[in-house]
Parts: sequence; C-alpha cells; structure tokens
Amino acid sequence: MSGPAGMEPPEDPQRRLLRERLEAIQIRTEKATSWRDSTGRLQSLINREGYVPVTARLAGEDLEFLSAAREELLSLSELGIRLLDLHQPRDAGGITSDTANPILRCRSCMWRWPCPTFRAMSDALT
Repeated sequence: MSGPAGMEPPEDPQRRLLRERLEAIQIRTEKATSWRDSTGRLQSLINREGYVPVTARLAGEDLEFLSAAREELLSLSELGIRLLDLHQPRDAGGITSDTANPILRCRSCMWRWPCPTFRAMSDALT
C-alpha cells in the first residue's frame, strides 16, 4: 500500500525494529574495548582448570558489551545465514554464447549476481 502521489509509504515496523537493534549493537560494540589484543597474552595464563585467573578494570560499556555479546552475535549470525539463504544465484534462463558461464540472477531480488545484498554482506564479512 502506498501513500499519496510523491510520498513514501510508511516504514515497516519490523524492519524499523531490526534496524534499531542492529544500530544499538553497533554503537555498543564501538564503545567497548576490543579484547583481540588481550586474548593473546591471556592464553598463556590459562591454569590447569582451564581458566585465566585475572583481575581486570572494565568500563561500564565493556561489561554491557560482554554481557550481551553471545546472544547478539548469535542473532546476527542467524540473520546472516537467513540472508544468504535468500540471496543466492540462480540461472537467469537467458540465451548466452558462453554456456560455461550462464548469466546469473539473485533468486530473491532478481538483481544480476552478485546482488547488492550479497556484495554488502561479503564486504562486511571479509
């Protein structure tokens, strides 16, 4: 359903909520300190029980990020998998002189393969 001529249709509430959630994750992640550099040093401190006995100074943003990281990353990975399931190549069915390399289109959005969604995901994940 669209609005009056020249006006955009109202935004889908589910799409808006997903965007807000992704933006909140992004903001929280940007504020948190990366643990990447610390993990190399911490690996050498693992004791016989398999734990690292450490005392650390963490900012509130760090704790907030760490407390939700697992669930949020699981949600984002599920989203990525579902998007990959939707956006995959299929034969466009056209006649081509190069039968070894047929023209492909995205099965979901019908853009020429690789579609913009797949390219954006690929750029972000590589």
